[in-house]
Parts: sequence; structure tokens; C-alpha cells
Amino acid sequence: MSKLLSCRAHATPLVRTCFSDEQSWQTLLVQVATPTEEDFLANLAIVDDIAYRGLSAERMASLTPPDVRLVVLADEAALAVPERPLLVLRTGAGRYEELRVIAAELWSVENNIAWANMDWAEFTDAADEDGVFRGF
Repeated sequence: MSKLLSCRAHATPLVRTCFSDEQSWQTLLVQVATPTEEDFLANLAIVDDIAYRGLSAERMASLTPPDVRLVVLADEAALAVPERPLLVLRTGAGRYEELRVIAAELWSVENNIAWANMDWAEFTDAADEDGVFRGF
């Protein structure tokens, strides 16, 4: 599981934890690598390692180095629907918070949290009733 520890500096790890649907994974990779019309893009380090298969959010948070603020999980729920509601973990001080974020809006959360432009609560408060952030 050392790949998470060796992510390139200042990049948010996108960790694949579901390996049951290769086509959905490939589609997700295209979605998160496609800039918005305004040319925004999440700064991600892709971690595609079977060692992370089925890893829970709690376990992932415990493995996350202290200098990593966010970790994104491509879990079964994220790959099951076209919106790709990724599980974003805000980590730190031995705890974590969760938010589902659709792939098309991942850049917004990742960029603004990484650069401390916005607070986590602004995104969680803007999530829909189902707990998924789909943008402002």
C-alpha cells in the first residue's frame, strides 16, 4: 500500500477500491481528466492497486499520511451510476469526514480545499438531500 504514500507532491490521491467493472473505471478516469469549459481540473494522483480492493473509508483514513488533506475513493457506489459519486474523505488529526461528489464536480472540491479557498462545510451544506455534492 505504499503507492498512497508515494503520490506526487500536492496531488490528491484518487484510490480505486472497486475492481468489478473495468469499463466504469476507465470512464471515470476520462471524466476526472477532462477539464471544465473554464479549464478547471482536479489535481489527482491515480492509485490503481488491487491491494486497496474493498478498503473502507475508515481504514483508508487511517492509512493516509498526515500531510494529505483529501483522499478520493472510487468505490462500488461511485462506479455503479453514470454520475460517478466518488467518496471524498477530508482527513486530519486522526479523524475524517465524508462527502459524495460527482466526478464532474470533483475539481471544485479538490481545488478549493487544497488551496484553502473554501471551507469543507460549504460543500457539505451544498450537498443534495441524498448527501451528494453536484455543484453550486
